[in-house]
Amino acid sequence: MPELPEVETVRAGLAQHLVGAEVTSIFISDARSLKRNFSGVSGFVDELIGSSIQAVVRRGKFLWLPLSETRAMVGHLGMSGQILVRSPGFETDPQTRITIDVKDSTGNPLEIRFVDQRLFGGLAIEDLVTTSDGLRAGYSPEADQGALIPSVVAHIARDLLDPYFDAKAVAVRMSKKNSGIKRVLLDQGVLSGIGNIYADESLWLARLHYDQMASSISVRKHMELIQIAKEVLIRAVAQGGTSFDAQYKNVNGESGFFSQSLNAYGQAGQACPRCGGEIKREAWANRGSHFCPRCQKLKSTSS
Repeated sequence: MPELPEVETVRAGLAQHLVGAEVTSIFISDARSLKRNFSGVSGFVDELIGSSIQAVVRRGKFLWLPLSETRAMVGHLGMSGQILVRSPGFETDPQTRITIDVKDSTGNPLEIRFVDQRLFGGLAIEDLVTTSDGLRAGYSPEADQGALIPSVVAHIARDLLDPYFDAKAVAVRMSKKNSGIKRVLLDQGVLSGIGNIYADESLWLARLHYDQMASSISVRKHMELIQIAKEVLIRAVAQGGTSFDAQYKNVNGESGFFSQSLNAYGQAGQACPRCGGEIKREAWANRGSHFCPRCQKLKSTSS
């Protein structure tokens, strides 16, 4: 699944082209990519045509384009979704499911292409509600959309790059969790945006075993882990995220290259860059955890 850096790369690219754009027409080539839209294909088309895209906003892994004070188009990338911005007549992108024609703020025509090989993602128009804390809903430096957030995203916690993220409060909450630390990092109700890749990288840097009980870790160490994870996310955003198997491309169809900087994730069998031990991969929660057994030891939690 795409994580914060991949979604932020898409968000920034869309914002560059689409803030202030007006939707002129829509072509649906596969209605399955609108399976989450409550009003179906006709409702999606009728509501979107003629609307103006006011901003492109992200919270954690979630992305939305406000259309009014009450409605927004939410993009779900799923396992293989891409949102590409193309000029009219640009070569066909395979697995294009939805094409949205717009005129940008200067009147130039553009195409937004939703491409999805596995059909786990999709687009949907959702209601906007006020955030529970009354603060700005998400990250969107180009256009402030205030405290309005799609109802389907409202339960998601703030992410580490959110200016309103309260690291101390989150660290205290993490220290009370009777779960392995990686499971806590992936809990989008505690902090959002981190998935398998960046959890493994952050835990490697913090020298923490993925199954170390979060309640056995001090608040100070949790604060250190949060800062490390934030720095990992910032570096990954700067490199366009992590792309594997030609997935998670930016809006120009280009892959990110943070995979070249990975220390733990995907490095099973390689030497640990820190101690020289062998990086291992262990099955975990229907996926895998990558770590160094030598410098990420599981410490006893017994009293």
